[in-house]
Amino acid sequence: MTDPVPPTGKDTRHPGFLNRIHQSNKQYLPQWLGVPAHIHHVAYRMANPPVERPNSRREFQHLLQALDISEGAIEEKFGYGFKTAPNGDRLVVVWEAHTEYYSYQVWHVVHDATSPLDFGPITFPGYAMPLSPLGLRVNALDILFVPQAPPSEAELPARLPGAMVYGSRIVGDEIVAVTSFTPDEYDRERYLVCSVSEQALRQQVAKIVDTIVAIENYYHLVMLPMKAFSRAVDQIHDFEQRHLYQRSVLIEQLSGTTPQTMQKWLTVLTQDLLQVSRLAESMRYRLSASVPYDRIVQSNMASLQERPYGSLRRLSEYVSWKITGVTEGYQQLLQRIDAMEKDFEATVAVLRTHIELRLQEQNIGLQDQNMKLLASVDSTTRAQAILQRTVESLSVIVITYYLTGLGSYVLKACYEMGWLKNATVATAVFVPIAFGISFTLMTVGRKIIVKRMAHSTKDGAGH
Repeated sequence: MTDPVPPTGKDTRHPGFLNRIHQSNKQYLPQWLGVPAHIHHVAYRMANPPVERPNSRREFQHLLQALDISEGAIEEKFGYGFKTAPNGDRLVVVWEAHTEYYSYQVWHVVHDATSPLDFGPITFPGYAMPLSPLGLRVNALDILFVPQAPPSEAELPARLPGAMVYGSRIVGDEIVAVTSFTPDEYDRERYLVCSVSEQALRQQVAKIVDTIVAIENYYHLVMLPMKAFSRAVDQIHDFEQRHLYQRSVLIEQLSGTTPQTMQKWLTVLTQDLLQVSRLAESMRYRLSASVPYDRIVQSNMASLQERPYGSLRRLSEYVSWKITGVTEGYQQLLQRIDAMEKDFEATVAVLRTHIELRLQEQNIGLQDQNMKLLASVDSTTRAQAILQRTVESLSVIVITYYLTGLGSYVLKACYEMGWLKNATVATAVFVPIAFGISFTLMTVGRKIIVKRMAHSTKDGAGH
């Protein structure tokens, strides 16, 4: 929707990695900037940068359309557009996406250096912010660049809200920057940058804006998780006290505790470990970038090359007062959380080992009981087998006795009828036959019973 601004001069370098990392994406922007200038800056933190960064780019395109801006350029993470009013004033809108946040800058560059500029809404003809950007607002700035002598210290409180005003001479002795670090009625922090040398101010305006914006953005990003940090400090303190009590109970009662009770302890400790792990992941995500952000703030403060201005405190004094020790506190909290997580893991591991040892002891005891029971069952089975054999033998004798008695009656009848010569001899001969018949009956009967029991067992298993 916007046409790229053609580069000034001829660039014969071939596109490549080294060219891209050394070539600034703002190389064509400074020619549209200038002084006097009234600048609004606002930065928004992205909750999901891979998704919200392209969305912010599309949002910027819609913003340019709404402002009827057709000149400019848009790249992957940087874009700008500009237009000129009939009175010669210039409106420049800049969008830039970073790792964790994206920002807008609206510049009103005044054509007539004698036109008065003041804090508050942008006074470019017909300008109004047509949309509400996405994300959590990190900070908002209202910056004035005016080529005039700085106001006296007595006049500053009337233009800058707050109880304390800070000021420094920056990037040399000719430029003065003052602020109160206090939001005004529009929720913007005001910066007044002055110099009697319009040329010096014009040469440094882009650098000063970038430096102030970087300091404010990253300073606020460092301070942004402070509430979550305070809550996490209280939470980790509670976990430390809780775990101290849990360990004292374990030391006192572990030796005489049943595995069931230890299992309940293990459940509670595991739940606490999960909560601490969740807290650790959350705080690592929130606080891990605080150290590099703090270094960015410090390096940009150094690049301002501050010198005292009157009796005002330097800008760096306020920033250092706010963030000194903050990143160290964040890192100490992460170390406490890591230590707490390791303590829970160690306690859980010890408790699991004790439970396994107790269960092994119980299993060994059960194995001994089972072995004794098996030995007892084996001896009982043997006795039952011997008894069964004895009963079967007696049964054979009894059946033989009864068969012999029945056979003797038959043989005596045959003797009386003259069919046999001697009934006694015949009875004696019949005794072995009766024994064989009895043994056969017992053997066949046992096989039939065993077969029926096997069939009944298979039928029960099938159902």
